[in-house]
Amino acid sequence: MSDTATATSPPDQPRILDREPLVSNNRSYNWITERVCGIVENRQPALWWWLFVPSVLLAGVTVFCFVYLISTGVGVWGQKQPVAWAWDITNFVFWIGIGHAGTLISAILFLTRQKWRTAVNRAAEAMTIFAVVCAGLFPAFHVGRVWMVWFLAPVPNANAIWQNFKSPLLWDVFAVSTYFTVSLMFWYIGLIPDLATLRDRCKNGLRKTLYGLFSLGWRGGNRQWNHYEMAYLLLAALSTPLVLSVHSVVSFDFATSVVPGWHTTIFPPYFVAGAIFGGFAMVLTLMIPVRAIYGLHDLITAKHIDNMAKIILLTGTIVGYGYCMEFFMAFYSGNAYEGQVFLMRTMHGPSVWYFYCMFIFNVIFPQLFWFKWCRKNLIVVMVVCMFVNAGMWYERYVIIVTTLERHFMPGSWRTYDATWVDNWTFIGTFGLFMTLFLLFLRFLPVIAIGEVKAILPQADPHANDHHEKGVHELEIEAGKVKVA
Repeated sequence: MSDTATATSPPDQPRILDREPLVSNNRSYNWITERVCGIVENRQPALWWWLFVPSVLLAGVTVFCFVYLISTGVGVWGQKQPVAWAWDITNFVFWIGIGHAGTLISAILFLTRQKWRTAVNRAAEAMTIFAVVCAGLFPAFHVGRVWMVWFLAPVPNANAIWQNFKSPLLWDVFAVSTYFTVSLMFWYIGLIPDLATLRDRCKNGLRKTLYGLFSLGWRGGNRQWNHYEMAYLLLAALSTPLVLSVHSVVSFDFATSVVPGWHTTIFPPYFVAGAIFGGFAMVLTLMIPVRAIYGLHDLITAKHIDNMAKIILLTGTIVGYGYCMEFFMAFYSGNAYEGQVFLMRTMHGPSVWYFYCMFIFNVIFPQLFWFKWCRKNLIVVMVVCMFVNAGMWYERYVIIVTTLERHFMPGSWRTYDATWVDNWTFIGTFGLFMTLFLLFLRFLPVIAIGEVKAILPQADPHANDHHEKGVHELEIEAGKVKVA
């Protein structure tokens, strides 16, 4: 390959770098519009209904569990002293972590001009919104009287009661609500051009009215594109620090305490890396089936999956480093209480197997992505991502529950057992998440049409200025690569 390129390239000019195309098979503008809009305009495949109906039923289970909780009391959950935080906070941190990848893909990769983000950013942003909705349910009901949850907001009230601004839990309220609001605006601004495309393709009726209403009169003029791109850039710049701040603030809930096992300075970067790690695993878990069901192989290519697998490998290694550093600091600090917590997590505590599930799923399995054939094999990628999803939940359980089970006073030690309400409330949130995601697939374009078109070769006015052929073009001419 290199011999051919060298032979045809002038010796005094640098060789053009060969890049794998982000839209394969030389697809046109029209093909992209028809394929993405067709998902919304055509009837959904039977598999969509096979997924949607169970998801709605599962979401209904969560509603039932919350109604039962309100009518009976929070005693139906399994937490008792000393485990006052249990599955509710575990699930809250888990879902918040899932929501990180969407904004990361959209904002940080946009600012760093990573064009491969365009095929997956829309679905990842939607995933962020839905995951934060699921996350917000747990602390809201954890307060006990959910109808008084508005007390968490710092608004004047007749009782002259103000929040404790020194409490990390209040920081959570500010961080998560700000993150949700900015993520929602970012998602919606990016949708506007594509909503206008759907509006223009609709016949008169309710759908055309709604798409017209939400597309805000978009006509695609030069002035509108300038304003759109500036707004998108500003929101991306605003979202980027939020990605890092939200999970850092969540980690402060633990790190600012004096509880052995929590009182550590590595939590903020360790939580952020873990959130990106779990979020990317969830993006792949969702997008690989979507790619297969709707025939999006030319838009979500092997290159996209390969890049995300590499990010999972990187962040998984960082998470593994975090686990090891926790042990090192427990040893190096000389704190007997800290050392005992980690001994009980790994050697003789009642929940040892949670730790080993966490470590194997999050550290060992992602190392398969060092091998290219594993990153190319979709079954391997899906299996690893599913293990990572489970492993990240185990990580939050290990940090929160197993730490509280063995507190300072051995006389108050107690092993936590989840009740059926705990179990089904958590399982039901997956139904809620999938219901929202499937409705998103049904009514909104899953891929950012305008952004994908912008990365096509024909979108570049200087695309034909280069007279030297790249290695990929030379391979096509030599018959080594076939183009459909």
